[in-house]
Amino acid sequence: MSLVFQEFSPVFSARASFRPGLPPRNRDHTVAAVRRRLIIVLLIILQTCRLAAADKPAAAVVSVAAAANLTYAIEALNLEFQAHHPGARITTTLGASGSLFAQIRHGAPYDVFLSADTQYPAELAAAGAGVSATLQTFARGRLVLWTTNPRLPMSDLKAALTSPALRKLAIAQPRSAPYGRAAQTVLEQLGLWSTLAPRLVIGENIAQAAQFVETGNADAGFVALSFVLSRRLAGRGSYLEIPAPAYPGVTLAHGAILTQHGRENVTARQYLEFLRSSAAQRILRDQGYSSPE
Repeated sequence: MSLVFQEFSPVFSARASFRPGLPPRNRDHTVAAVRRRLIIVLLIILQTCRLAAADKPAAAVVSVAAAANLTYAIEALNLEFQAHHPGARITTTLGASGSLFAQIRHGAPYDVFLSADTQYPAELAAAGAGVSATLQTFARGRLVLWTTNPRLPMSDLKAALTSPALRKLAIAQPRSAPYGRAAQTVLEQLGLWSTLAPRLVIGENIAQAAQFVETGNADAGFVALSFVLSRRLAGRGSYLEIPAPAYPGVTLAHGAILTQHGRENVTARQYLEFLRSSAAQRILRDQGYSSPE
């Protein structure tokens, strides 16, 4: 930005033409006038810099609270979104859907909530902590029994769960993780919940349940298909997908909602719209999710 101060040129000319013969009083007045005008010029420059800084748009930041099963998918989703919104910056916090829900209810400053079910986002809207008009289903999760133990008979679910080789079984916390509730329901439907309860290793979220299996602290675990298809775990062990009718009353339809904190965040709204785009849906399918329809 160029600044032109032509109106002040006479002042500088006057300063340059001071003569020793001028009376001291006149010289003092002239010097004071020059100083005043220099101060005005400096103030104008400072104000112009402030206005220029104010006109420069701030980086668009979106804070996303996402269910832990999205650990691997969320990175790809964020990169795709930022490719189309170069000025956007996405920060992501992963955890059990119920835990994130509780944090948002208590004022945690997230803009977008991505849950492993639609119940928590709906409750957020009902409590006034979410913008109900933005509630949407963006994917459907898939539950699997995964093991790295070659002695487990993975051709049949009940055979695997009743095998003597199954000493520890990992699941996510049913009270706060939808995948954990689905796992508990599967065991109840098979009549094995009470039998296997002493052998359960319960993770805070689905990511920790998968970690128990990965590290050998559990012989098998109910985890999200997205984990066993991830670059980190693909090809390790074997898995058996659990059909949705095996856990009646539990939906793994993944819900998204704009929080009240993010209500005025235009980029956060764009992020929600992006989740239903063909690009986002392709990423989610590749990561082991089904269509939201």
